Amino acid sequence: MAAVNFRSSDRSLQLTGKTLVKTFIGRLFTKERCKLNRITYIFCSDAFLLQMNRDFLQHDYYTDIITFTLSEKGEPIDAEVYISTDRVKDNAQSLGIPYRQEMLRVIFHGALHLCGFNDKKKSEIALMRRKEDQYLQLFEKFQANV
Repeated sequence: MAAVNFRSSDRSLQLTGKTLVKTFIGRLFTKERCKLNRITYIFCSDAFLLQMNRDFLQHDYYTDIITFTLSEKGEPIDAEVYISTDRVKDNAQSLGIPYRQEMLRVIFHGALHLCGFNDKKKSEIALMRRKEDQYLQLFEKFQANV
């Protein structure tokens, strides 16, 4: 049975309905026809994620999310997803949207990366945004029916 876990590093996740979100992530993987074994989301600060970005990716800039696949190709997905709650909060404020909406978008974004979606080229970014929007809408419907 697939497991979706939320953990805290130096920040905790402030989000209502965490159990529903975890259940929905499993559904996202099923809908995308990806086998999920385990995904652990680790919520942290900008400083924590910046250091990870430097250490593991040799990038010297802030980011909201870093996704690590731990499984071999062709095996059910095992992964860790690090999310900066500071960056998500700042992005939500600059976009003028609720923190909850931006956090859900970033959580789904990490899952979509693990399902094979990228966001390097313009066309990939556009598809990723459409998928994020799709899953935000599906989550709202899912949540309303529970």
